[in-house]
Amino acid sequence: METILLIEDNKDIRDNLAEILALANYNVLTAANGKEGVTIALEQQPDLIVCDIMMPVLDGYGVLHMLHKNESLRPIPFIFLTAKTERTDVRKGMEMGADDYITKPFEGAELLSAIESRLKRCAEIRQQDNIGINGLHTLLSSTSGKDLLSSLKEDRNTNHYKKKQKIYAAGNRPDCLYYILEGKVKTYQRNDDGKELITGLYNEGDFLGYTALLEAGAYQESAEAIEDTTLAIIPHQDFEELVGNNPEVLSRFVQLLAKNIAEKEQQLIALAYSSLRKKVASALITLEHKYNTTQNPHFEIDISRENLAAVAGVAKESLIRTLGDFRDEQLISLKDGTIILVEKDRIAAMRN
Repeated sequence: METILLIEDNKDIRDNLAEILALANYNVLTAANGKEGVTIALEQQPDLIVCDIMMPVLDGYGVLHMLHKNESLRPIPFIFLTAKTERTDVRKGMEMGADDYITKPFEGAELLSAIESRLKRCAEIRQQDNIGINGLHTLLSSTSGKDLLSSLKEDRNTNHYKKKQKIYAAGNRPDCLYYILEGKVKTYQRNDDGKELITGLYNEGDFLGYTALLEAGAYQESAEAIEDTTLAIIPHQDFEELVGNNPEVLSRFVQLLAKNIAEKEQQLIALAYSSLRKKVASALITLEHKYNTTQNPHFEIDISRENLAAVAGVAKESLIRTLGDFRDEQLISLKDGTIILVEKDRIAAMRN
């Protein structure tokens, strides 16, 4: 039995909807305001959330923002309920990552249909950490019955990049979407003194460069191959046609964009307030999660000290000193320049 969290400040509406959902054989959790709803979501991990927008304490937009900051809650389907009908409000909700938007007044059958559709689609395409070719392939097949993604990929050119070769530069305008067939890529920014901060890490199966395409603007950061890398090239026009004809695909890219924004917010907070040890520990766990996709307990983090320092946002000398401390404390082992997390749980605990 799926669990639905209903967040609605109007008691009569809340009780009525809860009764309808219970009769439809859903387990129903209710909250009278956004703050209470976020607490219940964290504790109960519902399968879907239905949320009003205009509420005291924390409104629906705030609820969605809080949920997207939590990795375990981010994939939960989210449906807004509101009396607002302005296009700007609909757009704001969808851009923030909402899956659907129902305007009051509505029939119970309309809500039940939307919930059933979202739960079914979520079961088909749910991916906790990234949306790659396989996730979009499933999405397109389930929404249209056609293998649109394979058609999109047919006869595409591929570009090969050597280690440390630049893929695109900040300030340039995009003319294509990249998909990583093989290798690893970093995105980064540099200050006026040339100090580098890595803002994103990408692996095989990740899309690259979609932010500038969605914003119809210039790249805000540069991209460079961390190792020898092969990229599939999808022209800008084909990408626009794909998202223009498939709103669900656009929604998933927007959700991916929101996920990246939330991660960068956390990175900025860590850079501003975390200790040196905490920054280095966070960088190591980030690399472990990103590249150890098979959960190999003996996975070796193979990255230059310059790049690792840029991920952590610390000076290279400080990084090397901290890694030495971690090694002496038997938290990590160093082997031919690679790093093995011996005590991953203890390192992860440093981030909290």
